[in-house]
Amino acid sequence: MAGIGPGRAPNPRPPVAFPLVTERPSTGPVQYKGEDLNAERGPGLGCFRFQVALLVFLVVLTPLSVAWHWPEWLSAVLLFAVIVLLLFAGQTIIFLLRLVAADRRGRRRPLASETKTVGELEDESRTDSAPPQDPVQQ
Repeated sequence: MAGIGPGRAPNPRPPVAFPLVTERPSTGPVQYKGEDLNAERGPGLGCFRFQVALLVFLVVLTPLSVAWHWPEWLSAVLLFAVIVLLLFAGQTIIFLLRLVAADRRGRRRPLASETKTVGELEDESRTDSAPPQDPVQQ
């Protein structure tokens, strides 16, 4: 446990300040099943909230139906409804997370990074080795 406690030496490296990125690099649209991901075509946050509220209600009601001695077939139906609703809520959250990931798709440098990221190194190698795009006309 060396280096922990009040007698620890100060960090010799000064903190690195990175400039704020004001514009997001232009990236193409996110592909989903061969087409552009369209937020208007899928379920929204309201649909997900309704599914979660109904799921919470059924998760509480299902064991209570057994304790209250409701018919067994009704408890079984509630149990299967919970399982099906878990499937739908899971698919909805995956779709919504894809939308969030598509919105945050630009390249960002980690705050504590002192070295270049892999994406920055790839961009530099592409610009260094890329042939000129406009042929020289004489």
